[in-house]
Amino acid sequence: MTFFGRYPSSGRSKAKALLATVALCAGLGHAMAQDSIERLPLDQQVEQGDDLPAIDVQPLPGEAQPVPGEAQPVPSEAQPAPQVAPKPQRIKNPIAEFAGIDKITGRIITFDVYVDETVQFGALQVTPRVCYSRPQNEEPKTDSFVEVDEITLDRKIRRIFTGWMFAESPGLNAVEHAVYDVWLKACKQKSDVPAPEAAKTN
Repeated sequence: MTFFGRYPSSGRSKAKALLATVALCAGLGHAMAQDSIERLPLDQQVEQGDDLPAIDVQPLPGEAQPVPGEAQPVPSEAQPAPQVAPKPQRIKNPIAEFAGIDKITGRIITFDVYVDETVQFGALQVTPRVCYSRPQNEEPKTDSFVEVDEITLDRKIRRIFTGWMFAESPGLNAVEHAVYDVWLKACKQKSDVPAPEAAKTN
């Protein structure tokens, strides 16, 4: 510690005594400061991360607390597989019901034809090959693959139609003839008309 100032000769002895007292106090303070610091040996020092007290982390209000020992679910980014709609059922029927019109007389008649049987309406011969429908709990769809031949005036047979007829859309693939038109009305399991085999037996 440094003091600035001038002292009279008579007070030099007092100044020296004061300086000695200040130096003594400073030395004692330094010694006391050293005595208050306790240094542990190296084998007793705690390394960082060893034997540290566990920190109790409290969840925020409203936050779910995990159950000890229970595996926490891992969020998955996988998208669920799209659901595939079931394929519509198709009923195979042995009988096709047709409607026909005679444009000259204006007469409209309905007639049943068994699959693979040929029925003649006017100058047309109608032969259904298959006839499908759907259950009542599904959207209606009735179709038949049909072959239609025309008997010409010189008694020759000429194919005028081969394809699908749709009962819900009769005008889509109807047979248009100069005199006769034919279209599909329904597919059935039973008919009042006997099957060709039964007719031959009778």
